[in-house]
Amino acid sequence: MSALLQRLFKLQENQTSVRAELRGGVVTFLTMSYIIFVQPGVLSQAGMDFGAVMVATCLASALATFVMAFGANYPVALAPCMGENFFFLTVVLGVVTGAAVSWQAALAAVFVSGVLFLVMSLFRLREAIFDAIPLSLKFAIPAGIGVFIAFIGMQQGGLVVAAKGSMVKLGDLSSGPALLTLLGLVLISVLMTLKVKGAILIGLIVTTLVGLPFELTSYHGVVDLPPDISPVFLQMDLRGLLDVAMIPVVVIFLFMVLFDTIGTLVGVGQQAGLMRAGKLERVGRALLSDAVGTTAGAMLGTSTVSSYIESAAGVSAGARTGLASVVCGILFLLALFFYPLVQMVGGGVEVAEGVFLHPVTAPVMILVGSMMVKAVKHIPWDEPSEAIPAFLIILGMPLTYSIADGLALGFIAYPLLKLCSGKGREVSVLVYVMAVLLGGVFVLKATMGH
Repeated sequence: MSALLQRLFKLQENQTSVRAELRGGVVTFLTMSYIIFVQPGVLSQAGMDFGAVMVATCLASALATFVMAFGANYPVALAPCMGENFFFLTVVLGVVTGAAVSWQAALAAVFVSGVLFLVMSLFRLREAIFDAIPLSLKFAIPAGIGVFIAFIGMQQGGLVVAAKGSMVKLGDLSSGPALLTLLGLVLISVLMTLKVKGAILIGLIVTTLVGLPFELTSYHGVVDLPPDISPVFLQMDLRGLLDVAMIPVVVIFLFMVLFDTIGTLVGVGQQAGLMRAGKLERVGRALLSDAVGTTAGAMLGTSTVSSYIESAAGVSAGARTGLASVVCGILFLLALFFYPLVQMVGGGVEVAEGVFLHPVTAPVMILVGSMMVKAVKHIPWDEPSEAIPAFLIILGMPLTYSIADGLALGFIAYPLLKLCSGKGREVSVLVYVMAVLLGGVFVLKATMGH
């Protein structure tokens, strides 16, 4: 069995082992398992069945992650995207189009965006876009994502809270969630400094156990039958897309998944050492996973599926190949039956009505973010036309709370500065096209009030 895995996933070539891949796959799953509970919580606000969405989320995540594992052999897991799920909700509530939209029509919009993503592969547009990204922006992307997920981790751990006037401020460090987050942060940091293998996984287990007597983590049982998926399965309303107001919705879904995917793949690829001369091998196959996941996810009954930046946590724990993704995909399937246990680690603690914190996984996100920021050392900071767009990406992602919007700021600024400095010929035609299209998406969002 070990020999088969060695050949199938090229473990020796990628300087890894079965044990490291198993550990990395488990860590990735535990770090992103919150989506199993967050996703149905969000989409249920749109009128969708909570339990059915949970099942659809697990199935779509497993399918897309398996495609990534066997097609691209990358340690990247996929699941419904945070951001896209809230955009889905705003579409249904009528915030985007000006009138309420059925969740069935919104699912159809997600489905069509996935199909368009697949069609783009026939003309190799996805790979061309990926390869056209300037090196400085490729290094800015993982750094920006690192700052972004560290910021999210600080929020989920109660270290940073909302504030009037300044938008955010330091949280109550004497609160239970903040103290558990700090414990996990210190513990994992020390273990990593001592180069203890499995430091992240050990930290997750210890903080989970410590939180139990203080009701910061909770035991929900062991086994439960998965809910019925039929209330959301194949419920897309393609006729609902005949409304011209839905065209921008499809376009925005498409661009969100495209740039979220590119950003995540660059970030995780850089972290895992998979980038070669600024390019990611087999990127077409990797992007195919997102397209398949989004299309199949809409059919199953969930919103846009894409690569998860939390995969970087698994990479930090040793993952380097698709074997880790296989492990993660299997755990998504097992979660259908053991989701009470998954909730103990990935679930949150309610600190106010409708407000949940995740003190167990928050330290992991903060530390993974710190590791990803090291990519900034490759950015030519002495060249303003390269440094400023890179900085806008790094700053834009956390402040706009969107990987896609942060990328757009940098991609629009890059060709503008190159043109103004007389270096317009250094920019590929595709980058100019992306800048125009992304600018158009910004205009669409502004006109729709999103």
